[in-house]
Amino acid sequence: MSAPEHLVFVTGKLARARLEKVAATLPPDRFAWSIADAGVKVAALMTEEIIRRRVAIPEGATRIVLPGRCRAKPEALSAHFGVPVERGPDEIVDLPAYLGLAGRRVDLSRHDLRIFSEIVDASKMSPEEILAKGIDLAGRGADVIDLGGLPDTAFPHLEDSVRLLKEAGLKVSVDSFSLDELTRGAKAGADYLLSLNEESLDLAFETEAVPVLVPMRPDDLPSLDRAIERMERAGRPYMADPILEPIHFGFVDSIARYREVRARHPGIEMMMGTGNLTELTEADSLGVTALLLGMCSELAIRNVLIVQVSNHTRRTLEEHDAARRVMYAAKADAALPKGYGRALLALHDKRPFVQTPDEIAGLAAEVRDPNFRIAVAEDGIHVYNRDIHKVGTDAMAFFPDLNVESDGAHAFYLGAELAKAETAYRLGKRYVQDEPLRWGAAADEEAEDTTAFKKAGHTRHSGPDAPAPGTRDAARVPAEAGAEPPETVGPDSARAEGVAATPSERASRLVCGKLVPADEA
Repeated sequence: MSAPEHLVFVTGKLARARLEKVAATLPPDRFAWSIADAGVKVAALMTEEIIRRRVAIPEGATRIVLPGRCRAKPEALSAHFGVPVERGPDEIVDLPAYLGLAGRRVDLSRHDLRIFSEIVDASKMSPEEILAKGIDLAGRGADVIDLGGLPDTAFPHLEDSVRLLKEAGLKVSVDSFSLDELTRGAKAGADYLLSLNEESLDLAFETEAVPVLVPMRPDDLPSLDRAIERMERAGRPYMADPILEPIHFGFVDSIARYREVRARHPGIEMMMGTGNLTELTEADSLGVTALLLGMCSELAIRNVLIVQVSNHTRRTLEEHDAARRVMYAAKADAALPKGYGRALLALHDKRPFVQTPDEIAGLAAEVRDPNFRIAVAEDGIHVYNRDIHKVGTDAMAFFPDLNVESDGAHAFYLGAELAKAETAYRLGKRYVQDEPLRWGAAADEEAEDTTAFKKAGHTRHSGPDAPAPGTRDAARVPAEAGAEPPETVGPDSARAEGVAATPSERASRLVCGKLVPADEA
């Protein structure tokens, strides 16, 4: 049996006890571990220079794991220490899963489902507008741009639109009840035609475009079977779509038809148009999409047609893209679609509270400055500094205890953070002070440079040492005041020797609710 990997977790004073507790649960046959305390209170404040000067790596270490919010560059530290360095999870409670102890390594880079994204009002748009829309959809995950024709609406610029999209390197489909529009789209170079039935199927033999076959009526599967048989005899490529119907208008029966078509034709390519459920059901579309793509995964349906008309489905493309990756990964693992990230969780989190009330109380007892910390646990919102520790569920109710009546900027900041914390508490979402709430595929996440500290914002900590108005950049402050000597501890909590000397003390200041270090010399 190979020796266990020796991990070194770099952290700060306040997080060390919690990290030791979680590290002690790691299986000893897989991991030996040490904790390198960098001598700062808040681990997120560590810079590369702090870690280089204050952290000693024990003999035999094979990998160094930094806190997820540490802004140091792992590559530079790896070159310094001579062992791999990586950024771990943001929250300590997620460390076992990060180390692969959840039973799998999550890879969401792959999928096997093609998304056709329809521009439903293409006939009312100019070719240039269609091109811009198509490029936008492709950038958000669409594989094929579908040009939807409208009944009784002329589409004279159909050919120009198809050509522009093709010249931009995009795959194009044309979706119309008009045989003339389908013919024109095919001649202009469309890759797919939606939707042909047994009466219009002759067009499939006049073009290289791949047809999507549908029944004459949703409940007329024999007509779809006949169209499939004709394409099979000709050896031509095609897809079959039994048509998904809305709830109370044949939904359950239509699901059964998808199952029936797959049973009758095990190897054919199929499509499902999900819009009849996402658009026509006033429910958050993310869960609906996850369920439908789970069905597609089980039935090996590798093409979906999506539309976005209603405001409540404005993220349907991103939701389908996230769901197809989760379902692919779960199917490859022969597993339930659980534990594959948070992209399909918008309103709630599986593990919303990363600290217990007792753990927060322990941290609060260590605080020696007036800056407010905010955390959320099962018992409510916690607000604490050196003077108070209050717990409640109503953001507005904290105001009388905060003593910020004369500090508008600080009051504004605290109000915004507490409102966010209340939202997280009531929904059961993770809350992290100074970070946006995460909404999965339902909203874009802000791109973040994980190697740089955030810039100071418009609100600043007030007091005798506050920066003068208009000097926002000057408000960037040094790292921890009163930093203790760095220590390295192992599973038995024995302190290692040979660590760096005690760093000189420096002042710290809250800037927009965030402690920010100055550049190290």
